[in-house]
Amino acid sequence: MLGLGIAYFLWYVPYSALAKAMSSGLFPVTHGPIGGVVLLPAAALGMLCAMPVTLTALRWWKYARRRSWRGLSLPWPGRETAMSAFWMALIVGTTTLNFTFPGVSILLMLVLMRIETLVLSPSVDLVRRRKIHRYSLVALGFSALSAVVALSDVDNYLLTLGAVASLSGYLAGYTGRFLIMSRHAKTGDLARDRRYFVEEHMTTPVLLLALLALPALIGQGATMQALRDGFSTFLATPAALPAFAIGVCYEGLFVFTTLIFLDRREYSFCMPVHVCSSLLAGVAASFALTASYGTAPPSAAQFAAAGCVILAAFSLAYPAIRAKLAASTTRERVLLFVCGGNAVRSPMAAAVARAELAGAGVRGWAVRSAGVSVADPGGGVSPRAAEALRELDIPVPAHSARPLTRRMCAESTTVYCMTRAHRAAAVAMAPELSDRIVCLDPGEDVREPTGSRVSYADCARRIRELVRRRVRESLACYPALPVSGG
Repeated sequence: MLGLGIAYFLWYVPYSALAKAMSSGLFPVTHGPIGGVVLLPAAALGMLCAMPVTLTALRWWKYARRRSWRGLSLPWPGRETAMSAFWMALIVGTTTLNFTFPGVSILLMLVLMRIETLVLSPSVDLVRRRKIHRYSLVALGFSALSAVVALSDVDNYLLTLGAVASLSGYLAGYTGRFLIMSRHAKTGDLARDRRYFVEEHMTTPVLLLALLALPALIGQGATMQALRDGFSTFLATPAALPAFAIGVCYEGLFVFTTLIFLDRREYSFCMPVHVCSSLLAGVAASFALTASYGTAPPSAAQFAAAGCVILAAFSLAYPAIRAKLAASTTRERVLLFVCGGNAVRSPMAAAVARAELAGAGVRGWAVRSAGVSVADPGGGVSPRAAEALRELDIPVPAHSARPLTRRMCAESTTVYCMTRAHRAAAVAMAPELSDRIVCLDPGEDVREPTGSRVSYADCARRIRELVRRRVRESLACYPALPVSGG
């Protein structure tokens, strides 16, 4: 995650500095300030040209879904990734605009944008009537303080109606994108997350150009006419090349900000990297312009507001950081398997995991199971489930069904749930631990057998395959654990 943050910073510095320099008329080739709306078409074209180079260099085209057209198999987005790309196109356009408004610094606009993203998560929770935890309230408090400090510095900025509208569009874009990403990505499944990355990535610049081209074709009013100029006369000027470079730089941002947020851990874990990297980039870009062109640096109040935003980000990350530290100090690694009644699927998964660990001669691990809706606490393994385990030559454990608790989640290295509904129940119980609560199969629920002997045998075989894969992943994450010589 640190590497992603550093790369994000390195792309953000030239991107924001270029946008501000061109809109301020600092480059000799611009012959005066250039409006952000005029810059957008060239920047979008730069991103469109850089996108296939990136995906080809990564060799990730293979993850996209395909559609046949005249005998050709073309990469094609699904409905959900196309919708996410629409929101991302809105983010790209408004972010670029945000750095081009006169009277506001790069750092001020970054502070306001990061306040929006920090407030977004708990705001959605309030709408959905979820519990708001103390750390979220602390983050909201720091965000509010940052807004007060930044906006009270009225002598050092001019926030126009256009800037407010652009900031509102930016917030709408992130709201839509996060909601879709939460449902269709951030699973920890490499192929699924990369499919989302590629399909959103390849579609965003196309949609951005379409969203800009439509009003440019209409050409009514000053804004639409400025877009038309951006697609026509401006592209024939020497200033088009640095504007094109703005889009190339955003291509780099797109890669690393998406990889940061696609991490399967919660947004509160990812947000500090995103916030701190971009704010530090804003500071670096501001001082680079000051050193190169003598522009005024951000005011002391704007630096103070940025500090409050960073404190808010770390307030959101506090539970994840605390859980991470607690896990790192625990000598025993624990795999916890969760189903509904803790009588069939999770005991079978736990039995398979114990057999796999024992067969590999691995020590220092414990395997447990629990259920989110245990009807018979203390009950044993279902007879059919026990029979299915014996057919696979897996020892049937002595078992006592028990309900899942928050403490069990906290004491576990990873919590594997049989269905998305089980995971939702576990996360609701311990939201700060959601980074370690995952589905055994991220792509499809492991459903309870229907009752026949064959259905139990099929379920057991599927669980064995999935658990073997998850155990290998766990052992790869903790290579320093002791292994016996036998």
